[in-house]
Amino acid sequence: MWQPLQASAPSPEFLRGRRRIRAGRVDLFHYHLVTSDVREVEARYLAKLGFRLIARYGRIGEDQVHYEAGVSWEELEQAGFRHRLSELERGAVNVVVQPGQWRLPRVDHLGVSLDDDEFHEVLERATRLRLRVQEYPGRRTFIATQAGYRLEVHPQRDWIDELLANAGELRLTELQLRADDPEAKAEALGELLELEADGGDIEIGDSTVSFLPDGPRGRPELYGELFA
Repeated sequence: MWQPLQASAPSPEFLRGRRRIRAGRVDLFHYHLVTSDVREVEARYLAKLGFRLIARYGRIGEDQVHYEAGVSWEELEQAGFRHRLSELERGAVNVVVQPGQWRLPRVDHLGVSLDDDEFHEVLERATRLRLRVQEYPGRRTFIATQAGYRLEVHPQRDWIDELLANAGELRLTELQLRADDPEAKAEALGELLELEADGGDIEIGDSTVSFLPDGPRGRPELYGELFA
């Protein structure tokens, strides 16, 4: 069960007997969470983990709006704000929290940065695998893994390079996700990025994603994070 204390360190099972797998230039810098307790999850990143609020995005009437830090939830409610997502950031880690049906956060997608050649190779691989690709030119590209979550891929971009340059402040080293079929979840990611999975574990650059057993079907459930 996901709790703030669990998020500070990986489980003993996660650390035991893991084989390190090195990749080329690929960085896991982003993950997108869906939860019914958006305010609680957002507050955890802000108060307990020292993230800063980039903005809350949503609508007032038919207008798309966003508010940076300094505007309270109460003020937003009075303005008729309908929340779509919150974006938080610290060091080389970017987290988005979106309203949804699950109290324990689930992962909609992971975000990785690749060099330009790797980016195009990943898209070609997705096409060969007949995976659905959603491209928003100049912004974001999503690939459906058919394992319950998506992968957001980026070529080299200045804003990502600037984010990754802050790794000395904070970087993600471990991301633990509970899933119904850990090996299938890891293999789907490895197949796209051409990385080798070790059971439910897969290393992406300097970060390791571990899919743990006894989780839900579909989107994996956030179990823990380890930052350095």
